Amino acid sequence: MAERNPPVVERRPYQKYDVRVRPSTIDGHGVFAAEPIGSHKKIGEIRGEAISVEEARIRATRHERIMIVELSTRRAIDFTHSTDPMRFTNHSCQPNARLCTAYGRVEFYALRDIAPGEELTVDYGETHHEGKLACRCGAPGCRGAL
Repeated sequence: MAERNPPVVERRPYQKYDVRVRPSTIDGHGVFAAEPIGSHKKIGEIRGEAISVEEARIRATRHERIMIVELSTRRAIDFTHSTDPMRFTNHSCQPNARLCTAYGRVEFYALRDIAPGEELTVDYGETHHEGKLACRCGAPGCRGAL
């Protein structure tokens, strides 16, 4: 009997490093490095529904947990229905990655070397929570709220 090979998982062209989604100690699910990621390297992108900032702010009032990034004063992207793993990137007051917006894209870059198994985190900055949601990142010097 011929030995079966495991299925090949095709990496999306905009996902530069292998990552895995699994439960996080920070919040819900997180995204974790499945291979070493070098400092300042692009980790990947996230894609979603392009909407107006006005619509984004309306949606934010309807849900406590949202996945929306404002690209400009007029455009935003809602990742709620995205299948990209980077949508599970949690906040940390001492992140190991940064979120960048350029040319209508939302990209993630490593701030330092990231080891396999390490959760990828970014600083969310201003949020619709307006400092009323407790931060659970556990980082030294945590601001305490989002």
